[in-house]
Amino acid sequence: MTTGHALLAFAAAAGLLTVTPGMDTALVLRTAAVEGPRRAMQAARGICLGCLTWGLAASLGLGALLAVSHAAYNVLRIGGACYLIYLGVRMFFRAQSSFAFGESSSQAPEPEDTKALRPGSTHSGWFARGFLTNLLNPKVGVFYVTFLPQFVPAGVPVVSFSMLLALVHAVEGILWLSAIIRATKLFSKWFQLPSVSRSLDRVTGTVLTGFGLELILDRRH
Repeated sequence: MTTGHALLAFAAAAGLLTVTPGMDTALVLRTAAVEGPRRAMQAARGICLGCLTWGLAASLGLGALLAVSHAAYNVLRIGGACYLIYLGVRMFFRAQSSFAFGESSSQAPEPEDTKALRPGSTHSGWFARGFLTNLLNPKVGVFYVTFLPQFVPAGVPVVSFSMLLALVHAVEGILWLSAIIRATKLFSKWFQLPSVSRSLDRVTGTVLTGFGLELILDRRH
């Protein structure tokens, strides 16, 4: 397999995986719809940096530790699960508390620029959430360890080519998530309805909590 063929084959395979709905898509879609495109883009960038970090770890052999060490995998699995459940429960009860306070459906949503001025409200917080959501998921690490080597041709520098593949995956990811963010603008007025934003919080909170519980119950490693 030549270098060009390897890149094309990996881009096709990674592209299919990228557009498959999952935790990353749910997190970015909810953030774009409820908190605005700027925060959603920060979350998307954090997710893609997480991919690059796992790609580097896998190319250096660090990610292989997760594939062979039961203890290392379980430590990261439990830590990642707790973080996902924390985010999910927080989103779910955010929706519940909004409902409890009797938020009117006619109430105009707070502009994103205004929300950014509130204490503790920063775009960097969503970057960190996206990054940690990816970094603390050991399945992503195992995926990179088992997936990348299949597309590394013989005779090429393993580390640099593996990082190139991870970069291709990250670029596809940022393009896909950017398309999702742009698509939410078409329905921005609908997404800004309090009842819709509460529903998105509940759904995304349930999805993240579900992924966290799946990690806790995962005994296959």
